[in-house]
Amino acid sequence: MPLFDPDSGLLIVSGNGESVIDCFEVNSSEPFLSQVSHCLTDVSTRGVALVPKLALDVGCCEVLRLMQLTDNFIVPISYQVPRKDFHADLYPDTVGHTPAMTAEDWWKGENKQVLTSSGLVMGNSMDSPSSKFRHIQGAVLHRDTHITNLRGLHLTTPGECDGFCANGQRVAVPLAIAGGQIAVFELSQPGKLPDTALPTIQNSVNVADFCWDPFDTHKLVVAGDDAKIRVWQIPKGGLTETLTEPERVLRGHTEKIYSIKFHPHASGLLASSSYDLTVRLWNLETGEEVKRLSGHQDQIFGMAWSPDGKLLATVCKDGKVRLYDPRKSTLPVQEGPGPEGQRGARVVWVCDGKYLLVSGFDSRSERQLYLFSAESLASGSVASAPADVSPSTLIPFYDPDTSVLILTGKGDTRVYIYEIVPEAPYFMECSSFHSSEPHKGLCFLPKAECDVRDVEVARAIRLGKTTIEPVAFRVPRVKVRKEFFQDDVFPETAVWWEAALTAAAWLSGSNGQHRKISMRPKDMTPLSEAPKEAPVRKYLPSSVYLEEKTDEQKKEELLSAMVAKLGNREDPLPQESYEGVDEDEWAKYLAQIIVMGAQVVGRAFARALRQEFAASQAAAEARGGAGRQSAAASSFTGMTLQEAQQILNISTLTPEEIQKNYEHLFKVNDKAVGGSFYLQSKVVRAKERLDEELSIQQQHESKPPDQQQQT
Repeated sequence: MPLFDPDSGLLIVSGNGESVIDCFEVNSSEPFLSQVSHCLTDVSTRGVALVPKLALDVGCCEVLRLMQLTDNFIVPISYQVPRKDFHADLYPDTVGHTPAMTAEDWWKGENKQVLTSSGLVMGNSMDSPSSKFRHIQGAVLHRDTHITNLRGLHLTTPGECDGFCANGQRVAVPLAIAGGQIAVFELSQPGKLPDTALPTIQNSVNVADFCWDPFDTHKLVVAGDDAKIRVWQIPKGGLTETLTEPERVLRGHTEKIYSIKFHPHASGLLASSSYDLTVRLWNLETGEEVKRLSGHQDQIFGMAWSPDGKLLATVCKDGKVRLYDPRKSTLPVQEGPGPEGQRGARVVWVCDGKYLLVSGFDSRSERQLYLFSAESLASGSVASAPADVSPSTLIPFYDPDTSVLILTGKGDTRVYIYEIVPEAPYFMECSSFHSSEPHKGLCFLPKAECDVRDVEVARAIRLGKTTIEPVAFRVPRVKVRKEFFQDDVFPETAVWWEAALTAAAWLSGSNGQHRKISMRPKDMTPLSEAPKEAPVRKYLPSSVYLEEKTDEQKKEELLSAMVAKLGNREDPLPQESYEGVDEDEWAKYLAQIIVMGAQVVGRAFARALRQEFAASQAAAEARGGAGRQSAAASSFTGMTLQEAQQILNISTLTPEEIQKNYEHLFKVNDKAVGGSFYLQSKVVRAKERLDEELSIQQQHESKPPDQQQQT
């Protein structure tokens, strides 16, 4: 059963009932047919089909996807080129979906070609580049940084509340104890918590929402069920005794409060939303209500200040997204259709304040992400991206430096990551972070907490059932380039943990902006100023070894190649030159065939080699060569001891030296890095011959002296 892709020139061949799928590259000149892969499947094939080109994942350089039909399964097999990001040379114009003519036109004698499309489309525009954050990795930091033995955690905070909050110094966690108690832990004091009772904040009523003052790491503001907002001051060094009296109480709302949000620039300016359907602004310095916004018809799910601090966005259960300019009007200046689902929603500003990102639910109660233009809410969303089915709202965090959006929900084990761009496709999905157990959520710390030497672009605190754990989000880079400051992912960052103006100044019409600082350590050179790397040594393609040559020529070239590669053991492999991805990460992409669910590298690859060896020996027998092997050659490998030693460059037979040289030569002759099965087969056969000889010697040495003499 042949399948051919004219774009790539790849030919897939498989037979009904066989367990082999071969892939060849078809050329118009010699060699006309070059084998690319020899895939051994676990079960017999009943049929094969190619997936349409428009369904391929071009971001990981997938050039072909095959569906294998077996007796019980349909197995996808992906063919990928080991590169990063999108490469136009792999994707010529491909045939589109629009027919060129009707059947009647063809009967009349017309001949027309189907129009081609430039590039491939993966649900969105294809011409956009892949995200540099596509391979971002989340990792829980070492256990030494964890706070453990956390007991009595309150797991049912309101949907509008993030569940807990943290700043660069401490984390506040609600407890399931009467009176709305909150525990405060110092991040500088990790370890196991005592089994005895801890000092807490006694809020006296159930906690509706709470957050740290972004400009004062000791000030915690708590909204309660009693429509009051309490301001607490944490002493230096953390809580040593229970606090019962707040520093200030804000009164004005007539019903329970939904959520509270600090202004991003003005110190002491707080917004609160309530069941009384109002949003109120407070000056914490005076304790006064300074603005009251109206216009909501139902529960207010979320609020967000614009990056410049001028506007306030809200998303509501009445299906509307609204925009307020609080200093000019108490009514919304814009509104438009929001998420259809009524289970909850959150809103955050992205792309320098040009767009609003809303996480919510669709009409089927499935989690969705929506992007709205801040200039035209009435036009509805400009783009959307599906997430999954789950009852909890995705809580978004947006990093304006990288335009990376990180989302997760209470009780989730998955953290979604996207890069948001201001044009199609808008949502560029990156690698997800998965935790082994459900978490209460993530809370992100100031950018100053990130380890830029490890290319850490975001640092979060993860709240588990009994633990508080730091999580680092890193962009993988080649180790030899990590010595440089990665200025392409670390632009100057805003010092948002310092106030730009007072609440009174903002209310009087002033606007402030945060100063910006460089994240570059003084002893690091920017990557943009790094010297250009010397070109990496290229390996000869396997086609060189397929030319017609005498056996002596082949043997001489083979031995020379082996010795040369052993002599250059420290030379970098091609994958080590891929900028943007660490070699450990790229090792996963070097296999040219990835069977989803089972990679064809380990057992299947070994079986493929054995079949190739068996085939070559059968061919030798057909030529009459097998019966004329010298007595010095092994009956198992068909190779003399001297040949095996020359191939692996072994003078003294030791298991360590054999294994070391074998592993190196097998790796550098991998077809994925320019080698060939032919060379690898020689390496494997040489090792087998030396192992056989080593075993014979060991058996001989284990015999008594008289038997050794007889032998």
